[in-house]
Amino acid sequence: MNSALTVVRLRWALTIAAMRKSSWQLVGYIFSLLIGLSMVVGIGVAAWFLGTLDFQNGHSWNFRLLYTIVVLGGAVASLLCALVQVMLIGEGSTLNPKKFALFGIPDRTLQSGLTLAGLSGIPAISGLLSLLLLTLAYRHLGIGMMVVSVIAAPLAVITVMSVSKLVISLASTMMHSRRSQAVLYILVMVVIVGLSNTPNIIINSGDPTQLTLDPFTMIARVFSWTPFGAPFQLPFDAQSGDWLALVARVLIIAATWAVCFLGGVWCLSRDRKFAGKAEQAKTLKGIGPFSWMPNSTSGAVSARLLSYLRRDPRQAMFLLFPLIFLILFALQSGNLPELVWMAPAFSALFLVMAEANGLAYDGRGFIMQAIIGVSGRDDRTGRVRVYCSLGSVYLLLTCLVSAVVARSWASSSGVLTAVVVTGCSLGLFMAGLGIAEIFSCIFMYPVASMDKPFSSPQGRALAQGFFPFIHMFACIAAMLPTGIVAIVLAVTSVQGLWWILAPVALANGVLFLYLGVLLGGKLMDARLLKIVSTLDGFASLQK
Repeated sequence: MNSALTVVRLRWALTIAAMRKSSWQLVGYIFSLLIGLSMVVGIGVAAWFLGTLDFQNGHSWNFRLLYTIVVLGGAVASLLCALVQVMLIGEGSTLNPKKFALFGIPDRTLQSGLTLAGLSGIPAISGLLSLLLLTLAYRHLGIGMMVVSVIAAPLAVITVMSVSKLVISLASTMMHSRRSQAVLYILVMVVIVGLSNTPNIIINSGDPTQLTLDPFTMIARVFSWTPFGAPFQLPFDAQSGDWLALVARVLIIAATWAVCFLGGVWCLSRDRKFAGKAEQAKTLKGIGPFSWMPNSTSGAVSARLLSYLRRDPRQAMFLLFPLIFLILFALQSGNLPELVWMAPAFSALFLVMAEANGLAYDGRGFIMQAIIGVSGRDDRTGRVRVYCSLGSVYLLLTCLVSAVVARSWASSSGVLTAVVVTGCSLGLFMAGLGIAEIFSCIFMYPVASMDKPFSSPQGRALAQGFFPFIHMFACIAAMLPTGIVAIVLAVTSVQGLWWILAPVALANGVLFLYLGVLLGGKLMDARLLKIVSTLDGFASLQK
């Protein structure tokens, strides 16, 4: 037990040391604290409001509403939390099990320490406090229900943490090839996006006035027999006096913990036995993308970047966002077909998000480029060539499918909407790409290695939740000239001139794209040594 607690203390010692070393990590940590505090306060206020409803001792419609919200919402939220832990936190490099191999710690003790370290983090503490405050919703339903709710709160948090640890361990242990890791990485992200948008899809795909609580209640009862929904069902079992079901659900939770713990121990043992096993090398014919690009320095940069994108699961997800957004908004556009035009706009923002930290994704590959003296402008030009070509094709295809779904050709207003949204989306994409070429030289943060996309270098989770928002706001601010033209058209009520927004947005985007290449190149030349030093530090975190 002392060894397990030492792992917990080590986790916090490394976290505090990282915050002392980097002011940006301190800012990200404070930002995470504020998010956690907001979640606790929000759930506390919502629970207090739910507790004011008339439940008629568990026989009213309000009680069914409470049951559905708590059990179904809690189960889905728990599943999302486990998946988000996989995507953002992953196999934390500061407590990477492989780094404990030389200390002779038994597998069971090490697994216990890693689990306790996860439970001592901000996500787990925020979740526990939020679930404890959820007890306020049961204050008029009996003391027994409130007591069971307090007991169920840590059970839910431990379940989510155990499942996420097991999934991370299995992904790191069983999937050695980059292709299998890329498929799993993309699949997890698609599931997260799909689950997050399921309520909107259900509501917007039909007539909202015909929705009833019955199907959601039935789904909640099914989820109540899963490890994610069982902890939220326990207070309702106590309220109804169904103690046999309560015991059965506690056994389901305990069995889940046992399976996750034993699975984690097995992964530790297997990693040690098969450590260093090399992946089978593959050979390619010819020189690949280098034969497609111009015979110049910027062409070589473009070819290298394209080679990375073809086998990098970390960035492949961003290239799939247009398809994901198109499917999501198309499913929600039953009552409002024009809603599908949101897909190109969101795609334009997310397509360039990876490039805003592009040098960190390149890693030491960029260091080799710096050694041979590639100028910043050539580097920025080469990167823009690839992203601008891919992004423009993706966005044009997205706009074409959106026009088909919305039947834009059926009216003049539909055609006008298609022209304006297409031009504005392309302009936003180009402006965002220009901003990304500047930001990637300044705001860099650690990323997982290409071989281990589920790992999490120290500082990644905090920075990844903070820096992308800065880039997103900068992209929107860059389109201010287009926004001013739109305001002028709206105030003057000029009819028939809204199509002007399309060329204005394109000119706006091209201007910022040019400025991004120019300023980004100068910034790279000026900060080259600092960038190389930073990337070398990031690489050491990925070991």
